[in-house]
Amino acid sequence: MSTTTERKSLVDYRKDGGVAILTLNDPPANTYTHEMMRDIDECIIKARFDAEVHVIMITGSGEKFFCAGANINMLKTVDPYFKYYFCLHANETLTRLEQTPKLVIAAINGHCVGGGLEIAMAADIRIARRDAGKCGLPEVALGVLPGTGGTQRLARLVGKAKAMELMVTGRTFDFQEAADMGILTSVYDGTAEQFMTKVLEYAKQFCPPNMAAKAVGNIKRSVQSGAEVPFSEALAIERELQQLLFQSEDAKEGLTAYVEKRKANFKAK
Repeated sequence: MSTTTERKSLVDYRKDGGVAILTLNDPPANTYTHEMMRDIDECIIKARFDAEVHVIMITGSGEKFFCAGANINMLKTVDPYFKYYFCLHANETLTRLEQTPKLVIAAINGHCVGGGLEIAMAADIRIARRDAGKCGLPEVALGVLPGTGGTQRLARLVGKAKAMELMVTGRTFDFQEAADMGILTSVYDGTAEQFMTKVLEYAKQFCPPNMAAKAVGNIKRSVQSGAEVPFSEALAIERELQQLLFQSEDAKEGLTAYVEKRKANFKAK
């Protein structure tokens, strides 16, 4: 007889049309442990293998927090060996999210600091609710650095000098300032419910029949992979991905619809 006890998942997973919605659910602040990161990882893989999922949306439960980062109580009680592999697995999970050829949208519904912002920066598009919270990477106040990709992704978003200033001061800032710096894509007005409705509506535009989801996914792959290699190799990646799209049913439909002056009906094939 198995003695393994089932634990509650710390990430809720549901689908709405072609959108997989991952909700970080560990109140009050949705801080992540190794268990939550494993659940995030599992949900990413689940969305990858589901041919009906074309967009992944990540948000936090409740109205106050998207995610306040790693669970400090957990970090206080584990040894350095565990912490290293905790960070390694978290890095691998967020890289998997970043490399998944499906658009990823972070719906930032509340405070998004530390590791929470590191999760959001691994998304392709980041949309926050105005005045719902703050964001930033304040790890320096704990005597550590943003160790889940924060030093690298923030530098790629805002440049080295600005990224260093934000991290060495550890200051937090509102969502509009984050958008002005290029950390966030958009800031939406409205109540928590209105915000989620708007973000979901935004996400669905990238699903068939509205959009060629394979083209969206390959644009993501070309940008994410191409930005990290020499320019000549990046162009080669772009050409190969384009060739795959040229062979798709959606490309044929898109070109035909354009010639026939009608709206294309894409099928993600």
